[in-house]
Amino acid sequence: MSDLIQIKGLPAIPPLGIGTWQWGDKLVWGYGNGYRESDTEAAYRAALQGGVRLFDTAEFYGFGLSERLIGRYRRAYEPKPLVVSKLFPYPWRFSRKTLFSALKNSLKRLEMNQLDLYLLHWPWKPVPLEQWALSLVEAYEQGLTRAVGVSNHNLDQLERVARVLAKHNVPLAANQVEYHLLERKPEQTGLLRAMQAEGMVLMAYSPLAMGWLTGKYNLENPPPGRYRAQRYVTRKAQIPLLLKGLTEIAETIRATPAQVALRWCIQKGTLPIPGAKNARQAEGNAAALCIRLSDEHMARLDDLSG
Repeated sequence: MSDLIQIKGLPAIPPLGIGTWQWGDKLVWGYGNGYRESDTEAAYRAALQGGVRLFDTAEFYGFGLSERLIGRYRRAYEPKPLVVSKLFPYPWRFSRKTLFSALKNSLKRLEMNQLDLYLLHWPWKPVPLEQWALSLVEAYEQGLTRAVGVSNHNLDQLERVARVLAKHNVPLAANQVEYHLLERKPEQTGLLRAMQAEGMVLMAYSPLAMGWLTGKYNLENPPPGRYRAQRYVTRKAQIPLLLKGLTEIAETIRATPAQVALRWCIQKGTLPIPGAKNARQAEGNAAALCIRLSDEHMARLDDLSG
């Protein structure tokens, strides 16, 4: 089992979570077509059995359905994992006070009195970041959430929120951003380094590049759906060599390409939160906690993905 990772204010957990965008989303992931509620419940159980202790959701996922499913599963099974949810800054949310009704609605769907971690999903207008940050402070002080953070924030935006929180002695615990072998911008911009220096956790979403890094797909057989198929079109020249390298490393350590890709994220000091539509995928993801990449493997993947 891997070393533990700690989000400020929360218990230390294994360095792998599960993202639940797929649980209820029909547009991108096709919920209800090929997988359904019973599959997500099996994925929940399998993730817990595999050592996963954090589930990430958002009010936007399935327009609340993802939160309701997690609430139902969390009530039914032990142990109780950490739960992360997010506020979506819809353009009609003109006041920072709308955060409280959104958070309380999320808690109701999740059947929880207190969230473990609450994030601002995007740094979008019309409400300024500093105002959202003040509401995060108040939510924390009122005990509605044990920790607060952001998502999809660059370094400048992160620092703006952190300054407001620091004035009230509230730690900025995490920033959830896209990070994987086909998207290394958090490294290139200095975001990852700056967060680690301050003890903030980078939660890596889409760590399998929406399926591209699982070994199941390639340029001739891309993931289904136009969005997923075209998502990394600018990296087409690198994808074949990267997939080849992932497969060769996986064979060497008796793992799968997906597990190697997740393990790379873990050994970069991040907390990857891959999605899972069913128990098989959840079990496969969790097994990334039980492998380790050598320095040579890490260097090869860095070179292939840089």
